[in-house]
Amino acid sequence: MTIALLAGLLALLPTLGACQREAEPPPAPFAMTDEAMGRYCGMNILEHAGPKGQVILAKYDEPIWFSSARDAIAFTMLPEEPKDIRAIYVSDMARAQTWDEPGADNWVDARQAFFVIGSDRKGGMGAAEAVPFSTEEAAKAFAGDHGGDVVRFDAVPRGYILEQQAGDAPATSGEVH
Repeated sequence: MTIALLAGLLALLPTLGACQREAEPPPAPFAMTDEAMGRYCGMNILEHAGPKGQVILAKYDEPIWFSSARDAIAFTMLPEEPKDIRAIYVSDMARAQTWDEPGADNWVDARQAFFVIGSDRKGGMGAAEAVPFSTEEAAKAFAGDHGGDVVRFDAVPRGYILEQQAGDAPATSGEVH
C-alpha cells in the first residue's frame, strides 16, 4: 500500500508543478504620441523638455504618462496611487536626440536604469529631475558634464523625489511637479 501511495504522489508532481505560475514578462513600452497627457500636470507631455515616464498597471490597457521621469518615480512612492504596477519605463537619455527631444520609443525599464540626481538639468515642469540612462557609462558621462550623482532606481532618495526643491513650483495636495 505504501508503494501504491508513493507512486500516486509521484504521478501528481508534474501537475503540481504546472500549478505554480511563472512570472509574466512585463508588457512592452508604448510609443509616446500627441495624445499622451501627464498624470500630475494634465498637460501634453510633448510640450515639456527632458525625460518622460510611463507606468503600466495590470488593470489598464494604456499607460499612465508622466511629463518627467521624476513624476513616474513619485507615482511608485505615493501611498494613494495604485500598486498593481506591471512595468515602469523612463526615457533612455543615452539614446535621446536632445534634451528637448528625448524620443518617442527609446524607453528603458526604470528598475534597470541608472539615474543622475542633483544635476543642473531641469525636468518637464522645470523641477529637479532624475535623469535616466540605460548604461552606467552614459550616466557617469552626463554627471561629469552636468553634475549630480549616479544611483539605481531603488537608491533614488524619497526626499529627492517627493520634497519641494529650490526652483520647484510649490506642490499642493500631493501634487508632484
